[in-house]
Amino acid sequence: MRYNISMKNENYYVKRNISDLDKIAELLNELPSFCEDYFLGIETRTSSQTRLKYAYDLRIFFNFLCQRKYKNLDVLDLTLQHLEAVSHNDIEFFLSYLSHYRFRDKHLSCDERAKARKLSAIRAIFKYFFNKGLIQVDNAAKVPTPKLHEKEIIRLDADEVSDLIHVAESGKGLSPHAEGYHNKTKVRDTAILTLFLGTGIRISELVGLDNNSFDFEENSFLVTRKGGNQAILFFSDEVKYALQEYIAEKRNDPKVPETEEAFFLSMQYKRINVRTVEILVKKYSKLVSPLKKITPHKLRSTYGTRLYNSTGDIYIVADVLGHRDVNTTKKHYAAITQENRRRVASAVKLRQENDNQNEDNNE
Repeated sequence: MRYNISMKNENYYVKRNISDLDKIAELLNELPSFCEDYFLGIETRTSSQTRLKYAYDLRIFFNFLCQRKYKNLDVLDLTLQHLEAVSHNDIEFFLSYLSHYRFRDKHLSCDERAKARKLSAIRAIFKYFFNKGLIQVDNAAKVPTPKLHEKEIIRLDADEVSDLIHVAESGKGLSPHAEGYHNKTKVRDTAILTLFLGTGIRISELVGLDNNSFDFEENSFLVTRKGGNQAILFFSDEVKYALQEYIAEKRNDPKVPETEEAFFLSMQYKRINVRTVEILVKKYSKLVSPLKKITPHKLRSTYGTRLYNSTGDIYIVADVLGHRDVNTTKKHYAAITQENRRRVASAVKLRQENDNQNEDNNE
């Protein structure tokens, strides 16, 4: 297998990384000065996307402190002494506050998972300065993680998978306005959905694909995983057909720039973005399964579940999906599915055959 991919494909991820770093730099202007030392200190062991999420979460936390605890101070005036004086009760109050709060004239709310993520960001900064000896107590460590209730894993059934691809191909059920766009994007959209459902890749991995990411002789392609590692994945002939249909369409479109290396293009003939992919998945899936809120990640879950049901090998599923911890895979794909529940519905008999025969004899 040969993939002449290194420079062009890396450019996408390099650009994304630079964009994240620029956003972090902007957010540092809204955070206490000690945060600059913190983000520099964790740079070598965290991704730029992780640090960006931390920055957004910490901005809300410090804003809260200046509203409720340090009312006479601006966020930029906060020091490590102020951080050290934050009690575990203050942090618990913050988690309660997140249930319904205002930030920049917007009403917002966090569910238990969003609260847990923000608590993780707070714990990380307390732990960093405590380990450095710059604060004497780590009160964030005393705050328990909010209880996370297990959520029903939403995925498409086999017939819904087939229907979803059919809708993308035909446009059946779309509004007249949407049909106009569909005629221009149906081949691309079908290829995107087929690739999601046939390989289980992440949306970021799909958006980062280039023209030279594929080897159609081997039915394989190269993706950049979380953390920047690259992996070779394989696809079926059904996926191959959808991808080659899209390639043929691009070759016959004179508007496609010769220098554009991105595989999936927007209607502006630039690399498609995450938001556009999310919208197209929602557009088609709500026609097929209106009661299920289907996202690209749910398509990934659909693939993972079907792969597990076909192979029964959780380690293969973990490897294909790029999970670092097989326990993550077990949690999501080895759970009892609706198919299993339906299959065992008649397993427990309320009345035995002998009972029925005795009744017949008595009559």
